[in-house]
Amino acid sequence: MSDDSSPSTYNDPDRPAPIDTTRTHSARIWNYWMGGKDHYPIDRIAGDQVSESFPEIVDLARTSREFLIRVVTHLTEEAGIRQFLDIGTGMPTANNTHEVAQGIAPECRVVYVDNDPLVLAHARALLVGTPEGVTDYIDADLRDPDAILEKAAETLDFDRPIALMLMGVLGHIPDEDMQPIVQKLLGALPSGSYLASYDGTNTSEAYNEAIEAGNKHGDVPYILRSPEAVAARFEGLELLEPGVVPCPKWRPLAGELSARRGLDQYGGVARKP
Repeated sequence: MSDDSSPSTYNDPDRPAPIDTTRTHSARIWNYWMGGKDHYPIDRIAGDQVSESFPEIVDLARTSREFLIRVVTHLTEEAGIRQFLDIGTGMPTANNTHEVAQGIAPECRVVYVDNDPLVLAHARALLVGTPEGVTDYIDADLRDPDAILEKAAETLDFDRPIALMLMGVLGHIPDEDMQPIVQKLLGALPSGSYLASYDGTNTSEAYNEAIEAGNKHGDVPYILRSPEAVAARFEGLELLEPGVVPCPKWRPLAGELSARRGLDQYGGVARKP
C-alpha cells in the first residue's frame, strides 16, 4: 500500500491511450442514456437501438445509480467499510462511489477501474476527493484481475476489509470466465470484505430483444442472465437481506423511482466470512 496521503493519484495522466471513436463502449452508451455528453455517434447508434425497442432502459440507468447510492451508504454507515474497489466505473456522473462514501466518512479510500480511454481522459473529474481520503483511478481490464489487484494494492490496504463493486459490468464477461474472475478478486480480500453487484437479467422479452439488437452494433456484447445466475456470484458469502432482488427493491428509500419500474436488473450485497 502506498504512503501517499494526497487526496488523489492518477495513472499515466500525461499519456492517455488514444480514443477509438469507431468502436462502441458500454460506459459511453450508459452515459448517453443518463443524459450525459461523453459519447460518440457510434455509441448513440447502439444506444438508440436499445432504447427505441426498450424505453425502460432509462429507468434501469436511474435505478442502478440509486442502488449504488444505497449500497455504498449502507457499507459506509452500517458496515464500517472505508475502502472500495469499484471496477467498471464508467463515466463520472452524480453521486459516484467516492462522493457517497467520503461524504459519510471523509477518510475513505476509493479505487476506480475502467479500460476506456475516454473514461481515463475524464479521470481528473472522478478524482476530486476529500483531503482526508484517497481517490485513485486504474486503467485496467476486468479480464485481467491480477493486474487490477497489483495496482489497487498501491492505494488500498488488503489487510483491512474492502468493498468490491461489480456494478453492471459482469454482463460483458462470458459465462466460463465470470466466476473465476469474481473468485480471483474475492480471494485477495480479507474476511469482513463485501461484494456488491448487479447486472441486467433476462426477465423481460422486450429487454432481451433490445439487448440483442444493441449487441449487433456493439463491440463488447452484453449478456443477460437469469436472476439465479446473478445470485450464483455470491455463493460462499453471507448475503444481506433482502437477498438478490430487482435493484429498486433492495432497501428502497422514499422518493426513489417506483419499485414497479426498472425491474430487469438484479443485485445484492454479501459479506465474506
